[in-house]
Amino acid sequence: MAQDWTKHIFGMMPRWRWLCLAALLMAITAAEAHSEQDEDSEDVLDDTEDFREEPKTFLQVEYKTPVPTGDVYFAETFDDGTLNGWVLSKTVKEEFDGEIAKYDGKWEVEELKENKVPGDMGLVLKSTARHHAISSKLKKPFTFDKPLIVQYEINFQDGIDCGGAYIKLLSESNHLNLDEFHDRTPYTIMFGPDKCGEDYKVHFIFRHKNPVIGDYDEKHAKRPEADLKKYFTDKKTHLYTLIVKPDNTYEILIDQTVVGQGSLTEDVIPPLNPPKEIDDPKDKKPKEWDERAKIPDPNAVKPDDWDEGGPEEIEDVNAVKPEGWLDNEPHFILDMNAKKPSDWNAGMDGEWEPLYLPNPKCETAPGCGVWKHPIIKNPDYKGKWKPPLIENPNYQGIWKPHKIKNPHYFEDLNPFKMTPFSAVGLELWSMTSDIYFDNFIICSDKEVADRWASDSWGLKKLVASANEPSMLSQLLSAAEERPWLWVLYILTAALPVGLLVLFCWPRKKTEEKEEDFDFKLSDSCDENYLELQSNAKEEVEDGNEAGNEEYENSEDEGNEEDASVEEEEVTAANQSLTDDEIKESDESTGSGEEVKKSLRKRRVRKD
Repeated sequence: MAQDWTKHIFGMMPRWRWLCLAALLMAITAAEAHSEQDEDSEDVLDDTEDFREEPKTFLQVEYKTPVPTGDVYFAETFDDGTLNGWVLSKTVKEEFDGEIAKYDGKWEVEELKENKVPGDMGLVLKSTARHHAISSKLKKPFTFDKPLIVQYEINFQDGIDCGGAYIKLLSESNHLNLDEFHDRTPYTIMFGPDKCGEDYKVHFIFRHKNPVIGDYDEKHAKRPEADLKKYFTDKKTHLYTLIVKPDNTYEILIDQTVVGQGSLTEDVIPPLNPPKEIDDPKDKKPKEWDERAKIPDPNAVKPDDWDEGGPEEIEDVNAVKPEGWLDNEPHFILDMNAKKPSDWNAGMDGEWEPLYLPNPKCETAPGCGVWKHPIIKNPDYKGKWKPPLIENPNYQGIWKPHKIKNPHYFEDLNPFKMTPFSAVGLELWSMTSDIYFDNFIICSDKEVADRWASDSWGLKKLVASANEPSMLSQLLSAAEERPWLWVLYILTAALPVGLLVLFCWPRKKTEEKEEDFDFKLSDSCDENYLELQSNAKEEVEDGNEAGNEEYENSEDEGNEEDASVEEEEVTAANQSLTDDEIKESDESTGSGEEVKKSLRKRRVRKD
């Protein structure tokens, strides 16, 4: 009996309640497991307070220092752990004074912090808010008679706030001294990423020589249209490649994917070639030239009632000081907890003063300080009268000087022929440290650069991909920071299971109800049919008896008249019987069409 009762109770419970109950139980179980895991982790941390384990590397690769093949002008891996062949600048910046003018930023040769490849080293910028300058000579100067390919790796290990990671290809010169490398040292090409604020960009700048006057002008390639933010923020090693071709085209690639391309003659700012005509500097606008499109109406007269006096704004004399106004409280108060920073330099930063904070008492009050009447616009003020403007009948348009031929005009059809360069240098300022540089190569063959990248950057990419956490690990990490995500995960996992159960669960009770209903319906139809059949039989017998009596009584009146009367009465009885039977069959809950068919058959037999 108890089992039947429990089955009845649980059988009547809606299925959506089952789903909610199951999800709740799963959430409680997961929360308990998570809390136990946190307790265990806390115990482990307490037992190993002074122990720090290095990040694990899930993929071990065999690293060999890449060896360049083919015609290479410069190649550097830093795998020897030294700065051999590199020169630190010892000069100062001319536009700065004091310590900040020195190029005293620190450089080190180190491994990557994350996703390191054992044996692979790189050049790391270590200082912040310092000028850095380091350079190295090429094996031989590069002359622009074949394609130029510049390639190197960068990793912003701690992200980057404001700073660059570009390189300069220093122009060949008899006066080139790497000990005095600074921001004004002539260069041929500057290439690489740069970021400050939310401005993410990749520079490609080349210095173009004016063949007429001999001056150099910087030409900036148009900005890539690709979104570059991820290359600055994901803390991965990225491969930057510049390709400049003899057909005066260029390509900028990141991780061997083209992010920018164009023409040296058309896609640079300012334009490569100057205009053919310029404004005549000797041409001056005539004194009688009238450029005024509209002028004041000389026939307009100031109205007599126009009052030019009175202030434009007045005090609102109807205003009343709000209740609760704090007249004796200032708007700002000193921050008593403020302390002078340890690195504060009075000579550079000025005299330190504590900060002022908004007065917390003023936040709940209508206002603080001495209350004054608010200022409103004077409704009676009209201002100084001015005549309305009309079209100038003498308007001659905007004057422009005459055009003359540009004496400095030239047309450089081959800007690829740039100044040869003989050194590569990094001259940087950064507010973020630990910027990683590695595997520089300068060559003329794309296949050589690709093989070099495969032996170096390809291994870093492989290790980073293997060490990258899976989707499940990322979800678990997010749940550790935000425990409420466990409920969302459980509900998301329970939803498809609940839907599957809801649509695939056997529908036994529904089928039983349908069978019971069909059985009752068939019984009702059979009872109605039997009742109608018995009623029809009785009415037919009564009709026959009445017909026989009439036939006997009317025997003397003639056979034809008796026959007609009998036929009419029988027909009337059959019609009344048929109407009643059909009405009853329509009102019944059974199959009306079958009852009608059976009645029609009986009527035919009766007739």
